Amino acid sequence: MSVSPGGPARPFLRRVAATDAPRARTPAVPEALLPRVAKIVAKVRDGGSAALRECAQRWDRLPPGAPMLRTQEEMAVALSSLPASDRLVLERTAGRIKEFAQAQLASASPVRAKVLGGSAGDALVPVRVAGCYAPGGRFPLPSSVLMTAVTARAAGVGEVWVASPDPSRETMAAAAVAGVDGLLAVGGAQAVAAMAYGVAPAPRCDVVAGPGNQWVTTAKLLLSGVVGIDLLAGPSELVVLSDEGGDPALIAADLLAQAEHDDDALPVLVTTSESLAARVDQELARQLPALSTAATAATALRNGFAVVASEEDALRCCQELAPEHLEIHGRRAEQWAESLDAYGAVFVGEDAAEVLGDHGIGPNHTLPTGGTARFAGGLSVFSFLRRPTWLRLASGPELDEAARDAAALARMEGLEAHARAAEARIRHPHTPAADRRPGRR
Repeated sequence: MSVSPGGPARPFLRRVAATDAPRARTPAVPEALLPRVAKIVAKVRDGGSAALRECAQRWDRLPPGAPMLRTQEEMAVALSSLPASDRLVLERTAGRIKEFAQAQLASASPVRAKVLGGSAGDALVPVRVAGCYAPGGRFPLPSSVLMTAVTARAAGVGEVWVASPDPSRETMAAAAVAGVDGLLAVGGAQAVAAMAYGVAPAPRCDVVAGPGNQWVTTAKLLLSGVVGIDLLAGPSELVVLSDEGGDPALIAADLLAQAEHDDDALPVLVTTSESLAARVDQELARQLPALSTAATAATALRNGFAVVASEEDALRCCQELAPEHLEIHGRRAEQWAESLDAYGAVFVGEDAAEVLGDHGIGPNHTLPTGGTARFAGGLSVFSFLRRPTWLRLASGPELDEAARDAAALARMEGLEAHARAAEARIRHPHTPAADRRPGRR
């Protein structure tokens, strides 16, 4: 709890009604940012490398004259300079991410099916060039390099680049472990634009993937018609759902872990117990001052809130929030997990800490934010794969039947040239017209 001078204690997390919760958080792409990001994108697109450098010097701490490209040799030097224990952590984490990504890939197979007159199917084809964004700023995230670049390699992508502003030694070392081809020492909307348009030294990428702040996320949205994007992964958010049986110390620790990410991070508690909410407030007040990141975490906590509601309203609130991360604590964790499906990732039980997902236990930590988990999933090998279809047909009675139906349908739509093109494939004009009902062969 926090205390006002001369006044009573007030909740550390502001209380929000369950029905108001979805409106109490910032959307993945704030409308006010759209024109500002559009100007940066246009500046880089039209101004090329010089404009990219100008943006990098202004916002990414790139010294005048410093290279915007970090080479494989520089990444290798960074890796070799790490303590052996840190290098092993990166390598073990990369191995777990790769293993999970390969398991995802193994779950999918190309389709082949019989159709009238022949066969049809699809293929699993990796994109040729992937651009992977890894946040920098106050907290460089080598884990994001591994999550994106290792996954792209597991998908079979031939050329993989990373963009990260003012890359730390650990970030460059992670890029070396992931086998990255090049690292663009630029961040923000300008980095996304450079990878989308191929502004040197970045190549033109087929997909840009990875988490970032609201500027990065807005740029990905604006450029989604120019380059493929994985999802809208903006500032981090965590919803902890718990009944009265949750451990307030663990819940507070997990909320603070999200809050220290960024001033814009969103920590939320949804509970059926006012008593638990009060005890979590007390734990937040106790644990926060001991953090070296207390200033950032305190700012993010002011974005956050707590919802105290009935079980039915609490579950509905979580579904409507559709958070990036959903932790479920308490006695009914397993039961509630069966009732919920709108989230980027769910962590069931108090031992399934979201921080373990963030730091490479296997599943990807690049997840949809701002409620976009209602219609999108997290980054995976499938973010770097295409499924083009194919069709092979041969002349015969079955093809005649399909061509007649195609011609008839085209004429329903007023497309006479379509109809005639279909009829040109009818090679057995005396074959009786098809009168099959759906499902009959």
